Amino acid sequence: MTRYYDTLPQAMRGYPTPSMPLDVSSKAAYERWAADARAALLNLLGFDRMRLCPPDGQRLECVQLDGYRREKWIVQTEPGIWASLYLLIPDGLQPGEKWPLVLCPHGHSGTKDATAGNACVPVLEKTITENRYDYGRQVVRMGMIALCPDARGHGERRERDMWSDDPEKRLNCSCHWLNHMAVPVGRCVTGMWVWDLMRLLDWALTLDAVDGSRVASIGLSGGGLQSLYFSALDSRVRFSVVSGYFYGFKEALLEMHNCACNYVPHLWEYFDVGEIGALVAPRPMVIETGDQDPLNGKSGLDNVLPYVEQVRSVYALYGNGDDFVHDIFHGPHRWNGEVSMQRLKAFMFGA
Repeated sequence: MTRYYDTLPQAMRGYPTPSMPLDVSSKAAYERWAADARAALLNLLGFDRMRLCPPDGQRLECVQLDGYRREKWIVQTEPGIWASLYLLIPDGLQPGEKWPLVLCPHGHSGTKDATAGNACVPVLEKTITENRYDYGRQVVRMGMIALCPDARGHGERRERDMWSDDPEKRLNCSCHWLNHMAVPVGRCVTGMWVWDLMRLLDWALTLDAVDGSRVASIGLSGGGLQSLYFSALDSRVRFSVVSGYFYGFKEALLEMHNCACNYVPHLWEYFDVGEIGALVAPRPMVIETGDQDPLNGKSGLDNVLPYVEQVRSVYALYGNGDDFVHDIFHGPHRWNGEVSMQRLKAFMFGA
């Protein structure tokens, strides 16, 4: 019988304890920790290797739909690198009015078409239905502007390894290739995604219709990843929803061998998910967790709840525990929205 001499079991026994653990001994201690943690996280994500540039936003099309219009734009986020996106704008916007803005990043079973509810091919119709993926369209129907981008490596931003006009391959992505090319030069896909969201927000805040005091980020799965890191690092995001992406990294990422885009060099030496979530506090936040989501890890909710409690401890420190909600719903890996959308609407309109 052939013997095998694998590495992962021993590597998992040596999984590191985060070297920058959350400090909630006082508000001052938390704020010192948060400042240091944000600086460390920006460095891990490779932000020092990215370059600012003029956004040069260009509108490519405008389609009138039921109650809103869908504008397609491209925006430059690094020199020569363009983000494709939909801007969904409610009907009735009057000159001089400013409306709330919600950034709606997607995950691996989606694109900007999915979050915008554009079921233009069967594979998109399927993912919109199964995953309730059209949260951008839900947002615009609530009277807010939705910004639905393609993440790097997805949709119209796929690399050449995934170029295809086959509608059934519309959801294929280039995450593995992108991260393999990025890591040797000190970058990573997660960092590029978060950088792009920050630059898209820079651009969106130049639009006359956008109210910069009412900005949110919401996302499912890989979109939850983006919403989590983006909200943790950019205080302009005043409300956030992280759906299907809040669990201990060891079980959910090391043991499960998830997509390459999840892996940030040296991250686990510094932080687990609870520390990153704690950087969002004390701004309003909803975490959605399906009790049957396999991505939670082998321990299920036991790999979620301790990290949620870490985040909750910061809200308790500030005396605003009601601004943090953990919505555990019965179901699989999908967008829920039943609690999060109500709270988003209440935050944006004071209802």
